[in-house]
Amino acid sequence: MCPETDADDAVQDAFFKAYHALPRFRDGAPLRPWLLRIVTNEARNRRRSAGRRHGLALRAAAREPRDAAVPGPEATVIAAEASAELMAALNTLRDDDREILGARFLLDLSEAETAEALGLPRGTVKSRTSRSLARLREALNAAQVSR
Repeated sequence: MCPETDADDAVQDAFFKAYHALPRFRDGAPLRPWLLRIVTNEARNRRRSAGRRHGLALRAAAREPRDAAVPGPEATVIAAEASAELMAALNTLRDDDREILGARFLLDLSEAETAEALGLPRGTVKSRTSRSLARLREALNAAQVSR
């Protein structure tokens, strides 16, 4: 089964669970973080049970930049190499580092939305983001040194 299919299944199951959990939704609360938390929990449970560790990196690698001019062949090769290096470095990080970085930078969530989606205090999101970015920099530097 491919990662895209797994992600589609996780989102579909999460929406099904969210539909059944609607009576427990707090009136006046923002919907997006609540729904993203359900999706996050579903994805986390699937990854733990199936041992899939590369789903987030693969979805991020498949994402195309918006409003970009059509690059030349050299730029395409360079971008693909840089993306592969970044994904390889992300794959060396711990699960919680990938979750924080994925929510903040791949899903473009704010600190508050990330905190709500992951069920963490906002200060924890801030400190984990900082530490995760530092570990990502170290992994990228180690990869460049080993070339």
